[in-house]
Amino acid sequence: MQRGTFKLMKSVNKSIVLNKIRLSEPISRAQIAKETSLTPPTVSSIVKELIDQGLVRESTLGHSSGGRKPTMLHIHTSAFYVIGIDAGPEKVECILTDLTGKTIERNSRLLSKPITNEQFLSILKESIREILQISNMNLDKIIGIGIAMHGAVDIETGTSLVAPILNLRNIPIKAALEEEFNLTIKVENDARAMALGESWFGGHGEVDSMVAVNIGRGVGAGVIINGKLYHGAQGIAGELGHMTIDINGDVCECGNQGCLQTLVSGSSIAKRARKQVAKGELTAKEIFEFAQNGNADCVHLLQETGEMIGIGLTNLIHLVNPSKIVLGGGVMKSEKFIMPALLETIQQRSLTTEAKKTKVTVTRLGDDVTLLGAVALLLDELFDPLGKIG
Repeated sequence: MQRGTFKLMKSVNKSIVLNKIRLSEPISRAQIAKETSLTPPTVSSIVKELIDQGLVRESTLGHSSGGRKPTMLHIHTSAFYVIGIDAGPEKVECILTDLTGKTIERNSRLLSKPITNEQFLSILKESIREILQISNMNLDKIIGIGIAMHGAVDIETGTSLVAPILNLRNIPIKAALEEEFNLTIKVENDARAMALGESWFGGHGEVDSMVAVNIGRGVGAGVIINGKLYHGAQGIAGELGHMTIDINGDVCECGNQGCLQTLVSGSSIAKRARKQVAKGELTAKEIFEFAQNGNADCVHLLQETGEMIGIGLTNLIHLVNPSKIVLGGGVMKSEKFIMPALLETIQQRSLTTEAKKTKVTVTRLGDDVTLLGAVALLLDELFDPLGKIG
């Protein structure tokens, strides 16, 4: 679908009708008019457009309360598709989904360092070309491409400003991919994309304020306030990993000392293990496996990590006061040992009784949460008239 075509599909009333069908299908035209306060002729006109564009389909007749049985409407989920990419810092993962987020195809490429901007963009392009080839998908069936990128991102220009772990700056992702594929391209920070993926696919209902925290190779957060993804004045809202916890602590990749990331990321846990656990070189995964087998040092190390994450989340609760916090990333695979200490720390340190009750859960979407967030960047633009992206 060419970029101009996608823009023509968008209008506030059209999105309102489309989103109402998505949330309430099967639904009749009359019911849409009643629940959206749009006039019946407006709804009929928009529905005709949506059917002509292939986004909506009609189904068998609904239940009648006396008159003619209404025709019911559904989203035509396989009419169009979205490409979602989780870009870095260790690999590029790419999926093709339908309009419900159901994965049709996927591929993955490892990133090796050092890497240049040009090499990075080349890997993105190769991943997209491969997924189009193996799915035999025409470009006019693709609504667009969403990219979840680690580090700081300028969402207006679609530029990766700083990708600290890859040691890259000013990668023109949107410009390069639009030139190559002539599709709508959305680029977002990976933790914020994760938050959007959670809000779309995580089964949380209509949560007004939520924070999704990704704890893996790095630590980042996406903040949703009043139903919208919050970016902040300069677009760095949610950089939880660079909250200073210990002013005399280790130097972080960002250059500051004692960031939360230097204490709870996967590599930081492994570094602490070298000092505290008599097992030599261990990865975070191996630490979890030793803990599973009853190694007291590894159990203690993960519990200590839970306490540190709990301190960071308590600061977050005091600052943002979300109704829910969702945790994801490789480190949270040690949930069994981390969560009890994490929750206890929040209980001990939160200011009020209500704050102590802040719901903290681990994502049910597993490793795909950020990929689905990249897909949601396009779905949000298509379906949500006001958008979760502010």
